[in-house]
Parts: sequence; structure tokens; C-alpha cells
Amino acid sequence: MQETCFIIAASSSVLALSAAGITPDIVIATDGGNWALKHIYPFFRDSCGGMFAVNLCAALPSQCKNIPQLLINDGSFWQSIILHELSLPSVIIPQKGTVTAAAVELAFILSGDNIYMAGMDLSIKDIRTHVRPYGFDSIFLNKANRLTPFYSESFTRSSLIQKGGSMDIYASWFKTQEALWPKRLYSICGNGIFKEGIPSGKSSADKKDSYFKAVSINKDSNNFRRRGVSALLKAMKNPEYAHSIKNELKSLLFSGQDKITDCDIENEIKKIVFVNPKEQNFDK
Repeated sequence: MQETCFIIAASSSVLALSAAGITPDIVIATDGGNWALKHIYPFFRDSCGGMFAVNLCAALPSQCKNIPQLLINDGSFWQSIILHELSLPSVIIPQKGTVTAAAVELAFILSGDNIYMAGMDLSIKDIRTHVRPYGFDSIFLNKANRLTPFYSESFTRSSLIQKGGSMDIYASWFKTQEALWPKRLYSICGNGIFKEGIPSGKSSADKKDSYFKAVSINKDSNNFRRRGVSALLKAMKNPEYAHSIKNELKSLLFSGQDKITDCDIENEIKKIVFVNPKEQNFDK
């Protein structure tokens, strides 16, 4: 019998998987930065299928409109309100700072089989922070010149990551989390955190298809955006939720800025639907 496995891939690994002729069953994307799109484009260049698992903050290219998506709710008030209003199925996976943690928890949700991790060593090999080819390489190559060559840019980036200690923090968190997760998580890259193992004839994951919804909402996306924004603005006027929602949205929409007013938040939210939010009346 042919061995099969169900592959959940972080978006940053898509380019490397594509180069190896591998199409993941699910690509998980949670990064809201525009640069994150560089990780996802290879999926559409070479893919012959697959799905996406995304939260409401993820930056996605327009090609995603016809791809089935599993929505991830990080448990925040604002996301829960929108998803409830739109009656969209989702799974709750709190943010952990790294998409790897979300991918592992999603694997436990979708499968009752053993989970095998590959490519997650939580370390930096010399100046390499990720497997090659890597989506951000093009950024450094485009910036490279005689005075700041590609290798210098790569060295600077890896040095900053090492000094920041994020890998050590993630490794420590995963080590603590191991005792809480089911005893069916294995590593095939020998990272010293989880027990090592190799897939051995396990059947494909028990995909819970009821979680997935083909993105037909894009056919009437303006209506869905308007309903979501209206529900959020209404909740902001509810004393029971207002304080929590405003604090969440301040850090999300105005990171590092002080003296943000309720009006600032409302106008920023309305931009999701309208170019000139001041001219719109959501109470109608």
C-alpha cells in the first residue's frame, strides 16, 4: 500500500516545496504584511490543488478568491464578532507568535493520526534563517549592490534574529507545550525538542471537510465586508465589549502610536469598505 500523508505547510515554505515538486494540502497564512504575499505567489504558479487556512488579518493575493479556505479565529473579540455575524465556520487557535505553533494545533484539530514536523529546527544555520529557495531572497537580491552585497544583507538579518532571541523563546515555549499536546507529535529533523520519528504507512489525515468553505463569499464580497464592518462598529458601542475591542484594534491598526481616539478607529475600519469613510452611514 502506498504511504500517504496530509501536508500542512507554513506559507514561508511554499517556494521550497514547489521547487521539490511538492504541493501541500493546506497552506497556513497568518501574516498581515504585504511582504508575506511573496511566500504565497509560488502556490499559484505551480499548484494543482490545495486549500488555505487563514485568519482575518492574513495578507492574501486576489487569486485566493477561488481557493477553499479554513478560517482561523484567534479568539479575539473583534474576529469572533465578525465570524459570528457572517455565520462562517472557523477553528479557534490563539496566536502564539509563530505560525509553526498554529500549524501544529491545526494538525491536531484535523487529524487523529500521528503528527510529523519537518523543517522546524528553531535555529539559524550560519546566515540561513529559512530553507532555500526562500520567498524573501528576492527582496535582498533586489537591494543588493556593490556596497551591500546579498550575503551582507543575509548576515545582518540572521544576526538581528539571533540577537533578538526569538528562536530561543520559541524553542522554550515548544518544550513546555510538549507536555500539554497529545503524545503523537514527532520530529523528523532532530531538533532536540520532540521525539524523533519517521512516517510509517499512516493513512491520510481525517480531514474535517465541514470546516472548509469554498470562498463563494467573494462573489458578494462587498456585502460581506459591509456586514462585518457594521457588526464591528455596532459592538464598539456596546459597553460590554467596547473596551476590549478598542484595545485590540488600537494595537492592530495603530501599532506604536499614542492618543488614538474612537473616531480614528472607526474611520480606519470603514476604509475596509469605502475609500471615503466619512461620507458613509452604517446605521442605515
